[in-house]
Amino acid sequence: MYFISGFYKFKKISNIKKNRKIIQAYFINRGIRGSIIISKEGINGTISAKKKILDEAIIKIKKTFTFSNFDSLNYSKSNYQPFHRGKVKIKKEVIPMGIKIYKRKSKNHIDPTKWNKLIRDKNTFLLDARKPFEYEIGTFKRSINPYVDNFREFPSYLKNLKKNKPIAMFCTGGIRCEKASIFLEKKGFKNVFQLKGGIINYLKKIKEKESLWKGECYVFDNRVSVKHDLVPGSFSMCSGCRKPISSKDKKSNKYEEGVSCPNCHDHLKPSQKERFRMRQKQINLAKKLGKKHIFQKEF
Repeated sequence: MYFISGFYKFKKISNIKKNRKIIQAYFINRGIRGSIIISKEGINGTISAKKKILDEAIIKIKKTFTFSNFDSLNYSKSNYQPFHRGKVKIKKEVIPMGIKIYKRKSKNHIDPTKWNKLIRDKNTFLLDARKPFEYEIGTFKRSINPYVDNFREFPSYLKNLKKNKPIAMFCTGGIRCEKASIFLEKKGFKNVFQLKGGIINYLKKIKEKESLWKGECYVFDNRVSVKHDLVPGSFSMCSGCRKPISSKDKKSNKYEEGVSCPNCHDHLKPSQKERFRMRQKQINLAKKLGKKHIFQKEF
């Protein structure tokens, strides 16, 4: 059993290059997989390992970056290692939006147990702050998605919202809403709320029979999607476009295992398809020989 931890922290980070090397070396030494993004405004990551190793890694990260608690920290489980490798990257922002923040505002974070009451109010504008393909496989009832593929374009959508209506935002773990809510507050919006801990926290805490969530939640690892209680979902990942695909998609004549799906079949170049076919042949051969391939989903 592998444990997965998703977390973020807004805090001024110094010695970024030095600390990146420390964490990257630690990942390699302990066999930890997943990814962490470091910037001057904070860190954002999802990592996976056996429980004892993961617990020690969380302590190591907090000690290295000199803080006592994350702004948000969640845990889930998987029967297999959901990441191919461990990566620690340096970027200008933890979430690219063109604005930097160093401290979150917790007053507008709504606990999952109080979220249903807020979003049942028809006067509340319910905003899904994720990408379109995430929204399409699952979301809250009545939610609106701006259909923005690049989060840098999100401010252009946000600034046109009505200031006189309460806005309730949600995303997978909370960090995208964190930046979006700060942006709105700077633009003069007063009633901006976000789901504390994101969808992951909601699906973990709220029973399905009491839930207003419909569908599954996309996650950025080989589980692809999760349901209530964070059990693995029914979606797979297309190796051609890295988008989630359903069992219905697999019945399409545009689906080819390891190569393409209805979303990308018509957009991939012949050279790309051939390269993906070669990769899939290697994966199939590794399976046949009882070996593991780096891009094989591990069960």
